[in-house]
Amino acid sequence: MKTYLNQTTSAAPLAVFRMCFGIMMCFSIIRFWYHGWIDTLYIQPKFHFSYYGFEWVNPIGSYTYLLFVVCGISAFLVALGLKYRIAIITFFLSFTYIELMDKTTYLNHYYFISIMSFLMIFLPANAYFSIDNIFRKKTCISIPKWTIDSVKLLLGIVYFYAGLAKLNSDWLFKAMPLKIWLPSKYDLPLIGENLMQQNWFHHAMSWSGMLYDLAIPFLLLYKKTRKLAFLLVIIFHVFTRVLFPIGMFPFIMIVSTLIFLDIGFHEKIIKFFKRIISYKTLKFSIIENTNYNYKLRKPIVVLLGLFFCIQLVFPFRYMFYDNELFWTEEGYRFSWRVMLMEKMGISSFKIVNGETGDFFYVNNSDFLTPFQEKQMSFQPDFILEYAHYLGDHFTAQGHENVQIYVESYVALNGRLSQPFIDKDVNLYQEKESFKQKGWILPFQDEIKGL
Repeated sequence: MKTYLNQTTSAAPLAVFRMCFGIMMCFSIIRFWYHGWIDTLYIQPKFHFSYYGFEWVNPIGSYTYLLFVVCGISAFLVALGLKYRIAIITFFLSFTYIELMDKTTYLNHYYFISIMSFLMIFLPANAYFSIDNIFRKKTCISIPKWTIDSVKLLLGIVYFYAGLAKLNSDWLFKAMPLKIWLPSKYDLPLIGENLMQQNWFHHAMSWSGMLYDLAIPFLLLYKKTRKLAFLLVIIFHVFTRVLFPIGMFPFIMIVSTLIFLDIGFHEKIIKFFKRIISYKTLKFSIIENTNYNYKLRKPIVVLLGLFFCIQLVFPFRYMFYDNELFWTEEGYRFSWRVMLMEKMGISSFKIVNGETGDFFYVNNSDFLTPFQEKQMSFQPDFILEYAHYLGDHFTAQGHENVQIYVESYVALNGRLSQPFIDKDVNLYQEKESFKQKGWILPFQDEIKGL
C-alpha cells in the first residue's frame, strides 16, 4: 500500500477531467434555468418533500435563482482552475443543497455529481494547466497515481453496481420495464416500427444493458480493450439518450470516462487548448515542479478510504429489510438502480375526525403539483410525509382529532395494480425512521435477484 501511494503519474488526465466536469456542470445549470425548471420545481410548489434527516434544508423562494447562479459560476471556475479549492467546495455545497431541497427531483446522476464533487475537493485537479498555476507561478506535471485511480474507482462503482442491480428476474426474464418503454418509441426512424416492437429486441436490450454495466469498467481499465470500450460507452449513452429523456447524464458519463484513456490522449487535448489560448506567449514565469506534494496526505487518504467503504457498502442496505425492494423502495435510492422499474399509483387521502368519525377526501392537486403527485402516489416515504403535512395543515385550520388514512393502489412493471398501503393505519401517528414500514402491504408476487 505504501508503495502504491507513492506512485506518481501525469497530471494531464485529472486536469482534463476537471475542465470537462466544470464545463458540463456549468452547461447543466444553464440548461436547467433555460427550461424554466427552477420555477416549476422549486418555486411554484406549495409543499416540498424532504429527505429524512435533512428536513432543515428548505427552499429559499426567489433566492433559489441566486443559488443556481452561485452553482453555475463555481462550476465555471472549476473548469478554469481558478481558486479551485474554494470553487469546488462551493459547487459541492450549492449543488447538494439544490438536490436536497426536494426529493421529488431525485435522480441517480444528481447523487453521482454530488459525491464526485465531494471527492474532487481532495484531489489536486488544479495542479496542472489551471489559472491557479499562473497566480502561484508554479505547476506540477506529476501527481499521485491514486488521485486519478480514485475517480476511476467511483465511476467503476457506478457502472458495476448498476449492472448488479439488473441481475433480477423482471429485467432479465421479463424484459421489464423496457417492454413497456420501447414500444412507445414507434416514431424513431428505421427502428421505431420494427425493432422497438419486437419481444426478442426487448430482451436483447435488457441483457446487453446488464452485460455492458458489469463489464465496461474492466474493459476500460484493460489497455488492449480500452479504445473499443470507450466506443461502446459512446454508442451506449447516445442510444439511451435517444430513447429516454434522461437529460445530461449520458454526456456526463461519456466525458467522465475519458479519464480511462491513455495519458498521451489527455496531453494532446491540453496541447490543443494551449495553442488556442497562446499559452506559451503569456508573460508569466511559471516554474514546473516534478511532483505534487500533499500537505495532509495521511488524513486525506484515510478520509477517502472511509468514503469508498461507504460507497461500496451503502447500496446493500436494502438487505436489512424483509419486503420486496422494488415495492417498498426501502434502501432503493442512492444505490445505482437506474431505470429498473415502471411504477404508477393512485393515493386518496381521507381526513377523519377520530371522535365523531366524520371524514372527507383531499384533492391532492390543491397541495401538490402534477409531478409531485405522481411521485408521491407510489413511494411510501412520500406518502407518509404528505400525510403529516395534511394533518398539520387541517389541524392548523381548526379541525379536531385529525386522523389521516390513505387508500393506495400501485402497479409495478406491468403487473395489475395492488393495494399498497394499509387503509386502516392512521399515518398521522406513524413516524419516519430507518425501521421497516409495517403499514406497507405485502407484494403479491416475487422478483428474484439482487
